[in-house]
Amino acid sequence: MSSTIHDQMSRQGLVRPVHGRVLAGVCAGLGERFGISPWAARLLFVLVLMVLPGSQILVYPILWILMPSQAVAPSTYAPYGPSRA
Repeated sequence: MSSTIHDQMSRQGLVRPVHGRVLAGVCAGLGERFGISPWAARLLFVLVLMVLPGSQILVYPILWILMPSQAVAPSTYAPYGPSRA
């Protein structure tokens, strides 16, 4: 039974939310996963990356690729009004 990295990350709750993104949603997703606000997660992300200079060039894009985007439920919006069957 083979599963992809995206599936594994989704099961662990590591997804990039559709709402609340600033760039790609990586920090917002990390914040949701660990139960902190997205801004606190962004601040922590920057502080950790300052300890390891240059790592942000690798870490953020890798997480952007590996973390799946949150699935969006189909909209109930009817652009032409209610259907008249």
